[in-house]
Amino acid sequence: MPITGLVQIASRYSVTETVDRLTVAFSAKGLQLFALVDHSGEAEKVGLTMRPTKLLIFGSPKGGTPLMVASPTLAIDLPLKALVWEDEAHKVWLAYNSPEYLQQRHSVPVDLIKNIAGVGAVLQKAVE
Repeated sequence: MPITGLVQIASRYSVTETVDRLTVAFSAKGLQLFALVDHSGEAEKVGLTMRPTKLLIFGSPKGGTPLMVASPTLAIDLPLKALVWEDEAHKVWLAYNSPEYLQQRHSVPVDLIKNIAGVGAVLQKAVE
């Protein structure tokens, strides 16, 4: 069942390769990688098993700040996030919140959502 506002894209690369490709794509577009959360790596540290799963937290203060000024609740969803994981069939997926969903969820003025509207194209290109 689709999750409201969540875009999911298949990646033809491993989780590690997908994360590496995203990191390069962010840099090329002037986006900052603020954090990389290795959920499966942290699970392993406490003796638990989890398929490879990593969360990238990224964005641009120049682009995101005006959005949060206009709609302070957007700060719960910014910086942007990209989740990369491997499913039980060993297929790798990339998921992120669509800018349109964030615009509706936080009542962001339409003229400001353009600041993050291109994120889908950046993510899609990285996994092609």
